[in-house]
Amino acid sequence: MVRLPAEWEEQEFVQLTFPHKDTDWDEYLDDAITNFVNIANEVRKYQKCLIVAKNITFIKSLFPSKKNLIFVRLDSDDTWSRDFGGITVEDDDILTVLDFKYNAWGKKFPYKKDDLITMQLKHKGLLKDYKHKSIKMVLEGGSIESDGEGVILTTTECLMEKNRNPRLTQKQIELKLMEYLGAKKILWLNSGALEGDDTDSHIDTIARLIDSNTIMYQLCDDENDSNYKQLKLMEKELQNFTNLHGKKYKLIGLPHIEAKYDGEDKLPATYANFLIINGAVLVPTYKDKNDNLALEIFKKAFPKRDIIGIDCSTLIRQHGSLHCVTMQYPKIKNINKK
Repeated sequence: MVRLPAEWEEQEFVQLTFPHKDTDWDEYLDDAITNFVNIANEVRKYQKCLIVAKNITFIKSLFPSKKNLIFVRLDSDDTWSRDFGGITVEDDDILTVLDFKYNAWGKKFPYKKDDLITMQLKHKGLLKDYKHKSIKMVLEGGSIESDGEGVILTTTECLMEKNRNPRLTQKQIELKLMEYLGAKKILWLNSGALEGDDTDSHIDTIARLIDSNTIMYQLCDDENDSNYKQLKLMEKELQNFTNLHGKKYKLIGLPHIEAKYDGEDKLPATYANFLIINGAVLVPTYKDKNDNLALEIFKKAFPKRDIIGIDCSTLIRQHGSLHCVTMQYPKIKNINKK
């Protein structure tokens, strides 16, 4: 049976695609690259990290030690590996990277180089121990959450957005998720969008499965905050969701983050955009008064993993955060190598 492994299962490596001067990061490129280096350095303490970069020689020079780092030179439009990276499923212990189409969240930005990256990684042998399958449907990794048992958590605002898969109805999309990801139950959130989010409410910015019985989600307790109404509505929806066995989820709210701005633009700062890796959880922080409280909540929720805060104040200037720039690949099974 096909299934989409949960993020907390053992991983082989994490992919990062570094910014360069021909991306929208150019105005504060040094700060952005520093942010990516910090993420890579934390990942490689626990597992391998695949670094994709256009200016690979320069990026290599930023790492005196190359331990647990894999470098590949590829051009890119941007840096959101979560959304153009391969989505890996398991079927009878065989791991297959599903290469869905990517169109920059409904053709909002340039995307053609990014859409080629997974296929190029395959051709360069970086995915040689995984099978590969190209899928014509548009689907971004940040738009889906899996418990590894057949539950998929997602949002209607994203998957039903007209410029992604305009010919597919919600029922047809459900059937595709069942076919490709082995979904047995799909939980659709109808609310929860963050102002400043270009993705049309990606699930990884607002609510995350951390085991088959628990959902972490972003709170907002300031009634004057533009996100207050949407996040309150989302909370009510989450309270009624049940897992594959009909049991209501334990809910863990992540503390409110004071509104962050870049000029007049509100930025989508969220603690929900964390990354689970082997032995640790990397948590985005924002120089906010509640950063330490958030880290304490993560320590209680993940008692067997190290909790590492990484300042992502620069990442949100491009309207994403830590999880958005990473994509994990599940641990390679021996049967894959046969």
